[in-house]
Amino acid sequence: MKLFVFLFLFNFVCVGQTLDSAKKLNDSAVSIYKNQPKKALEIFEQSEAVAKSKNETLEYARAKNGLGLIYRDLGEFEKAIAYANAAMSISKDSLLTASALNNIGRSKRQLGLYEDALTYYLQALDIYDDLNKKEEEATVTNNIGLVYSYLGINDKAIEYHLKAKTAFEALNNKKGISEVYNNIAIIYANDGDLEKALDYFKYSLAIEVDLDDKKGMAESANNVGAVYYYMQEVDSALTYFEQSVSIEKSIGNFAGLPASFNNIAQVLMENKRLSESKTFIDSAYQYAQDYKVATEIENSLLNYSEYYEASQNNSKALDYYKAYSKAKDSLLNIGTNSKIAELEIEYQTEKKEKELLEHRADLAEKELDLSKKNNYILGLSALAIVLMLLGYLIYNQQKLKNRQLKKENELKDALIKIETQSKLQEQRLRISRDLHDNIGAQLTFIISSLDNLKYGFKLPEKLSQKLVHISEFTTTTIYELRDTIWAMNKNEITFEDLQIRISNFIDTANLAAHNISFHLHIDDNVDKEAVFSSVEGMNIYRIIQEAINNALKYAEAKNINLSIKEIDDKLEIVISDNGKGFDETTVELGNGIQNMKKRATEINGILIIESNEGKGTIITLKL
Repeated sequence: MKLFVFLFLFNFVCVGQTLDSAKKLNDSAVSIYKNQPKKALEIFEQSEAVAKSKNETLEYARAKNGLGLIYRDLGEFEKAIAYANAAMSISKDSLLTASALNNIGRSKRQLGLYEDALTYYLQALDIYDDLNKKEEEATVTNNIGLVYSYLGINDKAIEYHLKAKTAFEALNNKKGISEVYNNIAIIYANDGDLEKALDYFKYSLAIEVDLDDKKGMAESANNVGAVYYYMQEVDSALTYFEQSVSIEKSIGNFAGLPASFNNIAQVLMENKRLSESKTFIDSAYQYAQDYKVATEIENSLLNYSEYYEASQNNSKALDYYKAYSKAKDSLLNIGTNSKIAELEIEYQTEKKEKELLEHRADLAEKELDLSKKNNYILGLSALAIVLMLLGYLIYNQQKLKNRQLKKENELKDALIKIETQSKLQEQRLRISRDLHDNIGAQLTFIISSLDNLKYGFKLPEKLSQKLVHISEFTTTTIYELRDTIWAMNKNEITFEDLQIRISNFIDTANLAAHNISFHLHIDDNVDKEAVFSSVEGMNIYRIIQEAINNALKYAEAKNINLSIKEIDDKLEIVISDNGKGFDETTVELGNGIQNMKKRATEINGILIIESNEGKGTIITLKL
């Protein structure tokens, strides 16, 4: 369930300095739209009528664009898109066009049309870049980050949010800073860093209160409540959710209500207050349907599924889960992500080509100046000097052509490489999603069914124990599947990622094992910035996992130690125990050790196993 609400910056256009009434009406509406959207709507409609009667094209277009922005805030996204298109058809003013394009992008994103949203955002960004409008450029950059954040492409999302943050700080734009911190906080929250997320959300809320921005206050309050929910502080969570609902109702932003209603329902369900939660789910679903808020339609369907599952109505729970999966797949599909990646590449390519053309024009201008000077010299020089100069010019032009051809070939190679990487990433995402959505869901269903059998029927003790073993085996399989998906979803695995994964595994093993002490030591000289390929990272993790599992199963050890150090620029990982050991010459090695050796060979590593009866075992991996 997505509990968090993204905050957005909006671009109103203030152009022209005439003192006519339509201009004054437009400026008045701009000044109050944040806290009095319905009043601002009435003023824009008045301005629209006045500007039309006086044939004031620019102010008429401004009124249309303002109406589109207000309707977007009120959740009527299709009407907002219609007004934005109307504004662009009336006036070709660049600043107004960029604002309308940004508004359409925002509305498309709310409707779940992420590919279209990114297309309009990039068009708006291009115009603001040409006009050197730093504040508006930062606003659109932040909005692009939101598209990537919702699609789960966090690296790209953070890249765009940080660009926007730098720009807003330079401009001392408090509202912009609030929006960026809020959106980065959502990424921290989704990654599990709740304390940091809460600090950023509260900082954002404080700014919104200081600015008296009701809509921003409602969205920030909802986000603070979401963090408290994840931190198991139920009363605080409900307080902030209810505060958000109250503010949204006061400003007439009914499109914002489904998020808070869904959040309240989730908290109530998890605290066994099912009858109360149903009312909030119904309200969330109704408002989301009425205002076409795609993400909240998806969250409402998931809440229905969880509600009926908790009510022991498995048939309805399954029906709603299928509806949720269908809605989710329609919003977040591999094709959309791939197309968005292509749009990003096209935008960056066009930008580079534009810079290249400007560079060529500058070179041509300089060459023209040089040519004039040369012509003057040629008129005064002897024929021999003229021939030498012409030869030099021909040589210089050929050298320039060769350089340009080399750059063009490098650009083509880079594009081919990017396209290949994009296709490989697309395949990885498709396979990992299939594993998660199909096999993962089926394994989860098996565990749920086994639990229902254990607690729903009085079974013989032996059969019950058998079901427990099957459930534990299935749970272990899910963890293994998640490890595999974790590696597949990454092009690279950092040392920090690997360290966290290993620590989590040791913590789990420590809880499961009794009377065994685990020790993890990482030398200070180990390169913490080291990066592995997904294959290398996964093989290293599996070797460590298998070595520790063998020690737990067979060694009868009291201490298991894992140390990681760097010797002569090579990584050395040592897993040792003080168990009973074995004689390598007499004991037949099993599949586990053979697999460890095979994995080490695949990553060009060396695996050394040393063991003696009664003296324990030492396994060393050198990379």
